Amino acid sequence: MATSEFDPIALARAEAIDTAHEPEDVGEFVTSEAHDDGVTDFRFEALMKGYEGWQWSVTLYHDVELDHWTIDESSLIPTDKALLPPKWVPWKDRLLPSDLSVTDSIGTPEDDERLDDGIGIDEAVSRTEELNAEQQAVETVQAQEGGSPDEQADALTAVEDVVEAVEELDLSRRHVLSELGQTQTAQRWYEGPHGPKSLSTKTADGNLCSTCGFFIPLAGSLKTMFGVCANRWSPDDGKVVSVDHGCGEHSEIRPPEPSRMWVQTKPAYDDLHIDVVAQHGRDERKDEELLESLDEVDAESLAGLKQKALDMDDDMPDTSSFGIGSVSPQDFSGEEPEADSTVERSAATEVCEDEDAEQIDSMCASETVIAEEAGE
Repeated sequence: MATSEFDPIALARAEAIDTAHEPEDVGEFVTSEAHDDGVTDFRFEALMKGYEGWQWSVTLYHDVELDHWTIDESSLIPTDKALLPPKWVPWKDRLLPSDLSVTDSIGTPEDDERLDDGIGIDEAVSRTEELNAEQQAVETVQAQEGGSPDEQADALTAVEDVVEAVEELDLSRRHVLSELGQTQTAQRWYEGPHGPKSLSTKTADGNLCSTCGFFIPLAGSLKTMFGVCANRWSPDDGKVVSVDHGCGEHSEIRPPEPSRMWVQTKPAYDDLHIDVVAQHGRDERKDEELLESLDEVDAESLAGLKQKALDMDDDMPDTSSFGIGSVSPQDFSGEEPEADSTVERSAATEVCEDEDAEQIDSMCASETVIAEEAGE
């Protein structure tokens, strides 16, 4: 953005306010620093919360020939008094072994200090012969000067021992553990949960892994300090343990003798707390409750039947008051009663009889149930 403004500080402040979006976030002018090719950096105090010690930086370019100022960029710059996050630590340096799962892999760099290049048998023999030749030459010179060649003869290395070491330790691999790697490994294992400082070692009562029959020593330079536990009943089974580590499954610990005595412990009662259990009916009196319910039903049914019987007696005519002379001539007029009224009376009578029969059957069934419950 080109402009003909001749006050570069005012121009830089306007740009800082535009970047901050709030005028109150830009404070007083602090300083300006001129760089090469007409570039100048203007600094303003930052007043936002959480940005104490920060400054607004606005870079302007001054074209001397045209006498124009051009805005290059604007940003926030921390000072020595600014609150900054911790120094950045690369991911590979802050990663811990416990952060990885069985499906994760970080790889091994080519320049890993824990590894050295392997050596084949031919190369090992060649180097050994060269060293022996150099050592013999030194012995010869010392013998000529009056030294003792017998004392220096022990320093020679047998080729057979070198070949055996390469084969036993498989040093012909592309990479092998370096001296630094062995030192770090030994320190990590010894100070870990399978070393002499573990809780199981303190409770092992002096039964250390070095005297255990399930202890398999390692090969190489670490065999004097570590081995592998082969006891299936030990919590360290299949793990590397130190020679002065211990657990409760030492091979020399005899199993306890079986006891034929049964020790009956006293029952424990909790008399400080009360468990409130909701009651679902009176289970201890279910028979009595059934009889009571049946008595209530029978009493109601019996009362209903008695009432119906009284009603039917009231509705029936008194036949004793009827006589031959009391029959009117109209009864023998030859006219038959209406069929509809006769059918209705018959149907009503049958309905009443059916209802009474059902109630009588219900009462009989109730009495049978009560008799069976009482007999039990």
